[in-house]
Parts: sequence; C-alpha cells; structure tokens
Amino acid sequence: MKGTGIERTANVPEDLTGRPRRVVTGAVSWRRTFSAFQYRNYRLYFWGQLVSLIGTWMTNTAQGWLVYQLTGSKALLGVVAAAGTAPMLFFATWGGWAADRFPKRSVLIWTQSAMMILAFVFAGLVGSGLIRPWEIIVLGLCGGVVMAFDMPARQSFVVEIASREDLMNAISLNSAMFNGARIIGPAIAGFLMAKVGIALCFFIDGVSFLAVLAGLLMMRLPAHRPHAAAGGALAQSLEGFRYVWHHIRVRTIFILFAIVGIFGWSYSVLMPAFARDVLHLGEQGYGFLLGASGVGALLGAFTTATFGAGVSPRKLAFGGVWLFSAMLLIFSFNRNLIIAMLCLAGSGFGMMLFFSTSNTTVQTIVPDEMRGRVMGIWALIFGGMIPFGSLEAGALAHYLGTSATLGIGACICALAAMVTLMIVRRRDAQLAAAA
Repeated sequence: MKGTGIERTANVPEDLTGRPRRVVTGAVSWRRTFSAFQYRNYRLYFWGQLVSLIGTWMTNTAQGWLVYQLTGSKALLGVVAAAGTAPMLFFATWGGWAADRFPKRSVLIWTQSAMMILAFVFAGLVGSGLIRPWEIIVLGLCGGVVMAFDMPARQSFVVEIASREDLMNAISLNSAMFNGARIIGPAIAGFLMAKVGIALCFFIDGVSFLAVLAGLLMMRLPAHRPHAAAGGALAQSLEGFRYVWHHIRVRTIFILFAIVGIFGWSYSVLMPAFARDVLHLGEQGYGFLLGASGVGALLGAFTTATFGAGVSPRKLAFGGVWLFSAMLLIFSFNRNLIIAMLCLAGSGFGMMLFFSTSNTTVQTIVPDEMRGRVMGIWALIFGGMIPFGSLEAGALAHYLGTSATLGIGACICALAAMVTLMIVRRRDAQLAAAA
C-alpha cells in the first residue's frame, strides 16, 4: 500500500556538533523511507553495491563451509575469520587518511578492483581442487588489507552522494542493501554448494564486482578539493585518534561498539559449527540460518530508515543491543530450527538498530575534514576488534562448546550496554547540574 503521510520537520536544539538538527514531526511515508534515492549518484551506488554484496555473501557462506569441510576445526573457523579482518588493526587508520586525502571514488575503484581479482583467484584454486587452509588464510589477509582502505572510504563517501539531511536514511538504506544481500547471497550459495559445487560461488562473486565498478564510473561528482592539513600522512592519521579520544560522545560509542563487536558479532563465526553439530543441518539449512539473520537485519534497517529521525537515538541504540543479546541468548540453548531462525531474525533486527544509529550519530558529529579518519577508526574497531572476537569465540567453543560460548557473549553485550547507559545518564546529570 502506498504511503500518503505528509512529512513535517522542526528545528531542535543543537547537539555537541554545534549544528542545528531536524527531526520528523508529522506522519511518515514511504517517500521518507527512500528519500536518499532522490540523488542519482546514490542510486548508482546502491544498486551496484547490492549486486556486489550478493556475491560477497555467497563467498562468505561458501568459505566458512569450505573451511569446516576441509578441517572440521572450530578453532580454524575463528582463525580464518580473524585473518580476513586482522589487517585493519594495522591499515585502517591509513585507509582513513587516504579517504580524506584522495577522491573517495578513486579509492573505491582501486579497492573494488583488487577484491574482484582476489575472488577470481579464490575461484580458480577451489575449482582446481588445490585449495588448502593456509591459502584461504593468505587470501583472507590480502582481502583484509584491501578492506582496510575500502571501508573508511565507503562509509565516508555516503554523505557526498546523498546529503547531510538524508544521512540517517542513506546509512539505513545501505544497511538494508547489505542485509538484503545477506538474505539472497547465502540462499543462493547454499543451493549452489548442494547442487553444483563451491567454486561457482567465488566466481560469481568476482563477476559481481563489475556492477559496483560500473556504478562508480557513471557518477557525476564535483572536483575533489583536499582539505589543508599540517604534517605528514602519519601525523594526519593520528589526528583521528586524538579527535576520538577528546570527544566524549564519539569515544563512548566506539567503546560500546568494540565490546559488541568482540563478544557479540563474532557469533557468526560459529554458525557453521552450530548448524552442523548442534542443529544437524546441511548446506541449505546453514544458508537458511544466515538468511534468517539477514531478514531481521533488513527489517531493522528499514525501521531505522523510516522512523529513525523521529525516535531518540539513545533508545534505538541501547534497545537494539539488548534485543540482540536476548535473542542470541535464547538461540544459544535452542535446538529447534524454526525457533533458531526466529531468534536470529530478532538478533539481526536488534544489531541493525544499534549499528545504523551509532554510525549515523558519529558521522553527524564529525566535521567533514575529519570524517574519513574517524571512520577509519570505526573500520579498525569493526574489522580489527572482531579478529579478537573470532579467536575468542573459536577457542572458547573448543573448550566450552558452541552453545555456552554464544550465551556468554550475549550476556557480556547486555551488561556492557547497561553500564554504558549508566555512564551516559551520570554525565547528563552532571551537565544539567553545571548548567
């Protein structure tokens, strides 16, 4: 049914950015849900990324199953996942500097081309039957280096192809695109693995990068004007850390994000083991589990895109973490496929509320000239802390079992959100008393 609501906006007090903000005060319509689509560059970016991400999720699904099929090791699942993101610990800040220093579109063209080549190499090795676990780890490390430069540029590029006013909507639609691919990709991969073979998943991933490259090349963007900055590349990169450390709101968001990334998001690393050993599923059942999580995250992204401007970011963020934790805790001790899929859908919904809201809040706070470097630190946390979570999850599952590991992680995430909320409320009380 087509929405007919009329959107009205009102000015609200400035936040810590010093910039006036607008919130929705009237009815919300489907036009508001897809408001970022009014920008041609964003439409090109969205559809190209959607095709590419379907291929990426096919690779992620096939890779986890391939590793567990080759080795049967839960610990190695964690090692492989860590290898794909560990390079961000060392290169994400440089990626943030590159995003501020060079045209973001140019950075993305180079990174997407590099990932396309890696996907074709992966497909060739798997198709030849010569693939070995150490080769998967090496390819993961190479992909992690590329991702360290890709993620800061991609995150900070959104405001240039949409607008600051529609930033929450654009980021939420990006999340919807990511999770739409997360539904489609694993489902296709599960079918292909069962009927054709794993190698085709990696080949299709390589071909899918052509869509995002075409979208980037078709965009019409103004000439790039780098911001004047003192010092060399290292000094400029470290400036991002100084900014985050001295900005209490950004620092608080990043700390909670890191804890959830380590102890919560790493649950996906154990999905192959949980599907096969706990629920006794095959390739298609494993794809259904990942797809269920994607459905919940997709609904969460559309919820944020539609109502995010009219609901307190604090309620969305903390409510999202607690919903994610509760669903993951129930999932960890469940043995029924239907209940498992419902729990994963709920956890995906909660995670997306937290992710979209915190990402938008950070990008709204940060000035334009610092956005790339701050999002480089975001990428460092997102991709650099998760290796610790992957290793922690793999090792703990080896000794305590998969279910106990997932349950412990859920409890830690819920407790971290509770402590963070107490700190935020105490800070608010201090500011009110000082006013």
